[in-house]
Amino acid sequence: MALILNILWLICGGLLMALGWLIAAFLMAITIVGLPWTPAALRIATYTLLPFGQRVEERNTGVMSALGNIIWFLLAGWWLALSHLILAALLAITIVGLPFAWAHLKLARLSLAPVGTAIVDA
Repeated sequence: MALILNILWLICGGLLMALGWLIAAFLMAITIVGLPWTPAALRIATYTLLPFGQRVEERNTGVMSALGNIIWFLLAGWWLALSHLILAALLAITIVGLPFAWAHLKLARLSLAPVGTAIVDA
């Protein structure tokens, strides 16, 4: 079932948003300031490509993670979250698109604060 959902997900904006996450990772990697956020962006780009069958766990919610998430939000988080929200709104118009809209909403939340999270198999 996860395979079918992941294939449909790629059509319903997953491929586009995974590319957005890869662009964010690339932009973070070419700057000295953004380099610490590159691994998180790459990890979530992989998750965004095939999200069904995996889940996100909060791991570290200390002060450094909170500071990292604030900086991430300013550098890349807001436009990734906005993109996920737009796709979710477009998909929510149809009944078939509702599960994918929900997945985009979860990814929009993750876009705001990816530092201190881990992707694990469901």
